[in-house]
Amino acid sequence: MSDYYNAFDISPVPDPGPDAVPPELFRGIYGMPAFATIPTGDLSASVDFWVRGLGFFELFSIPGRLVHLRRWAFQDVLLVSEGSASEQVPAMSLGFACVLGQVDSLVEACRAVRPDSVDGPRDTPWNTRDVEVTTPENARIVFTAAKPFDPAGQEARNLAAIGITPPGAGPGDNERHA
Repeated sequence: MSDYYNAFDISPVPDPGPDAVPPELFRGIYGMPAFATIPTGDLSASVDFWVRGLGFFELFSIPGRLVHLRRWAFQDVLLVSEGSASEQVPAMSLGFACVLGQVDSLVEACRAVRPDSVDGPRDTPWNTRDVEVTTPENARIVFTAAKPFDPAGQEARNLAAIGITPPGAGPGDNERHA
């Protein structure tokens, strides 16, 4: 048995590209490998923003206490009613994958619910387009979409500089990243 396997086999994230189609919202039940718990002082306003702005859905709730939200498989958030939200946006952020075709509609939807909630989109040196959203609870959420990979582009040079080469691009040191 190998210590490594191709994790892309279990990931819901599609291959990057301008025509990438996001997976369906996942309504099944599973043992969650990771999730975020976010306290909120106004559970209904928080749920409204996460659903209408960020595209999550309510998987289940304990009225007045907790709402389990989900988007794609393994994108789970628990909103819990706890007095009041943080007064300031934390340095830490929580990231969720999306596809390029969702970026503009995500920005529009968030701004429709909370006009000053969005920063971006902006392109990163590691070949993604990111949108940072501040939720009603002052959580910092980053939606990130992989851009098509150009082996001759600056992003490829950025990755090569840290030892990551694309498959089939010749010799490289990707084994240490497996």
